[in-house]
Amino acid sequence: MRIGKQDAPYSAICTSDATSITVRGHDLCGDIIGQMDFTSYFWLLVTGSAPSETQRFFANAVLAAIAEHGLVPSVVAARMTYAAAPEAFHGAVAAGLLGCGSVVLGSAEVAGRFYADLVAETAAGASAATAASDGIRRLRADKRAIPGFGHPQHAGGDPRALLLLDLAEQHGIVGDHIGMLYAIRDALPGTLGRALPINVNGAIPAVMLDVGFPVGALKGISLLARTASLIAHLQEETERAIGFIMSGAAAAAIDYDGN
Repeated sequence: MRIGKQDAPYSAICTSDATSITVRGHDLCGDIIGQMDFTSYFWLLVTGSAPSETQRFFANAVLAAIAEHGLVPSVVAARMTYAAAPEAFHGAVAAGLLGCGSVVLGSAEVAGRFYADLVAETAAGASAATAASDGIRRLRADKRAIPGFGHPQHAGGDPRALLLLDLAEQHGIVGDHIGMLYAIRDALPGTLGRALPINVNGAIPAVMLDVGFPVGALKGISLLARTASLIAHLQEETERAIGFIMSGAAAAAIDYDGN
């Protein structure tokens, strides 16, 4: 029984023969290793084209912005897993990545799709302000959060988001998606009843979409960046173990209220 289409048996990413390896049309040993930095290689792998200098700059910036933010759930999951299974480094990394969803890390993808949909509405004739207001109302009608806005710690403004957007202004790459991000920010007081700060998961997709990164791969930015951080935390766990300390603190903080 066939499941899904099976009429395009091709891949354009990599092939090899007895003497060479070709990645996205480039000779791996002749054109990439020692010639291309990893961020550019990541862009090439995902999009099929090497990035411009501006695209490389912003890919580097967002990867650095999202990699590390302390003992967040993905990191806690990884370190506690490694404490319980020190033979499974890969399993601990996976444990951290598996928790990347619509609330933590994966929220950049949710935000990016929301902004892209609203930008499409402006292409159909709506103003940015109208599209933003209508989009907020639809989310609130379903009791959903506004993706890319609000932060439990950085209530005065996420410093990472502020810097990325400032860099976007400086480099002249502000386009439809950053414009929509600002339109949502400006519409929030009137539609939600209060202002909310832009967080890093709002700035990242707006910036990346405006420099030409595909919306379908936005979650990959967060996953790649956080993988680097998880490896750092697991290395530290081997030297300064806190996995069981966190586990004990969790048990102490939660009271039993069952029958």
